[in-house]
Amino acid sequence: MIVFGPVPSRRLGRSLGINNIPPKHCSYSCVYCQVGSTKATEIESRVFYQPEHVFNEVKTRVMKLKEQQESIDYITFVPDGEPTLDNNLGKTIVLLRDLGIKIAIITNSSLIWRKKVRETLQLADWVSLKIDSVNQSIWQRINQPNKHLNLQEILSNILSFADDFDGFLATETMLLEGLNTDDSSIAELVGFLQQLAPDKAYLAIPTRPTAEQGVNAPDADVLNHIYQTVNQSISEVELLTGYEGNAFASSGDLVNDLLAITAVHPMRKEAVQILLEKTKTNWDIVRKLIEENKLREIEYNGNTFYLRAYKRKIPNNQMQANRDFV
Repeated sequence: MIVFGPVPSRRLGRSLGINNIPPKHCSYSCVYCQVGSTKATEIESRVFYQPEHVFNEVKTRVMKLKEQQESIDYITFVPDGEPTLDNNLGKTIVLLRDLGIKIAIITNSSLIWRKKVRETLQLADWVSLKIDSVNQSIWQRINQPNKHLNLQEILSNILSFADDFDGFLATETMLLEGLNTDDSSIAELVGFLQQLAPDKAYLAIPTRPTAEQGVNAPDADVLNHIYQTVNQSISEVELLTGYEGNAFASSGDLVNDLLAITAVHPMRKEAVQILLEKTKTNWDIVRKLIEENKLREIEYNGNTFYLRAYKRKIPNNQMQANRDFV
């Protein structure tokens, strides 16, 4: 499913998501990724979907939502992998401009050293750049990047991109207990953010199930200390620690909506229940999707989440080493 939502976003209001990358093509395998681990990281861009196909899917969805009087604040590229791996991303954005809706891209920044990627990001109204750490060893531990990536090259080109970008520039740092929350790590981060001067620096914590077990948010005291430290030097800082809410939109096809949303945005149980009410459907459909191994139920931090399940073709000798889903 290429288009999903709108979903409630802590940053973008009601965001109509575009899943322009099939699972799980990414240049990183972040320990906290809500979609799961990356089997093999990659950095070479290629064609996944034709721009016209993506545009038609989005246009059809937008028209249905307008008929249902559902609002859209942004069309957001937030796929199962890294959106800038899509060689057609720029062409797709140009086509989507005809819909008159602002466009956002949430990227892990790893390919920003490429001129074409920087030029493509310039086409968006709102860009979020992942900066979990500016320290080489911590970056490698958290983001587990493709071996051909160079952190300093990424950081220098982030600065170059910011100098030319006229839209809203946000950064996002995922804070993980024991990994990047010590005073030294935060001081290094602040030093870089001061050079970058983003419109807003978001400090996030895991709020959904993570790719690796034992990946946790810092406690409230540590989180407050980090926020106060960053806020002393960066004018616009915001914590992303709360639940987005349950305002998920329905196209009227519950199964497709549920599978599309949970492919990239794990849903809490109460959000699924509200979606069921909108389509006047009972819980049996969810139970059936779980039984068919199309949906997974996971407990996380005292809440029940639902994620789309993906089947992988895994060699027998790797079956135990790899996860069941991406």
